[in-house]
Amino acid sequence: MASSRTYLFTPANNEKRVSKALGLNADAVILDLEDAVALSEKARAREMAGNAMKALGSGKSLPTAGKPSPRIHVRINSTGSGLWRQDLESVVEDGLDGIMLPKSESAADMRQVEELLSELEHARGLPEGSIELIPLVESARGIWNAFEIASTSRRVACLAFGAMDFTLDIGTSYAKGGAELLYARSQLVVASRAAGVLPPVDTVFPDIRDQEGLIAETKAVKQLGFFGKLVIHPDQIEPVNRIFTPTEAEVERARRVVEAFAKAEAQGDAAIQLDGQLVDYPVAHRARKILALAETLPNETFQNENAPKI
Repeated sequence: MASSRTYLFTPANNEKRVSKALGLNADAVILDLEDAVALSEKARAREMAGNAMKALGSGKSLPTAGKPSPRIHVRINSTGSGLWRQDLESVVEDGLDGIMLPKSESAADMRQVEELLSELEHARGLPEGSIELIPLVESARGIWNAFEIASTSRRVACLAFGAMDFTLDIGTSYAKGGAELLYARSQLVVASRAAGVLPPVDTVFPDIRDQEGLIAETKAVKQLGFFGKLVIHPDQIEPVNRIFTPTEAEVERARRVVEAFAKAEAQGDAAIQLDGQLVDYPVAHRARKILALAETLPNETFQNENAPKI
């Protein structure tokens, strides 16, 4: 399962927007069958998403403006909607990387989707477990059960946070600064780590004109332990990608730390100084994680130190 920095939502019933999204620099594109689609358009959106998956699976790639294709996910409707089974039956094809399940609240939600996914993979000749799951946690109950949700299936790549529905559920509203979201975000980080899945993906930033606010929020959630953010507009992709991408200096520093610590460890030392800073096992482990991340990030050249600062 790969780490992604940006997950761009696009309505599945708008072919023009889907094609445009696939040509942008988002690491993942989410074809949306849920909130971005009116009830009257659900069937059409489902059919169009299924056709897109078949085209991708057959090698008839949709327009990507000459760029590497992003990972493709579909946000289906929730298990309480009465629509999710039809959604899965329409989109489980070779071109599909993952399913986002909105309003995930319990292990029971996950097991229903897991069971049907396995049946469809088998019926369609796909490798078992090849389609990952991203539970979108959007309620107090979901936050409370986050560890249970993350632990239910080996398909779960990471949790994602839906702050707009969450604040509605707890009787408040979303505010820039996010004090009302701190507990929920922290719970998702801890639950993800305890369950052994990737770090959680943060909620959308709704004000598409406020780049400074987006940057501030993304830096804050990165510091909390998130990796990646849901985005709703092309202009949000670049700053989020940049914040979650190690700089050239960080990668080079990590290499030096790993090399120096390996040499010291071979000589029986587990705590050394490098450029006046302590390097011990936790520091060396973090450096290894930076190098591992640098190897897995898609479609990216590392930031140059002379690039504009954010």
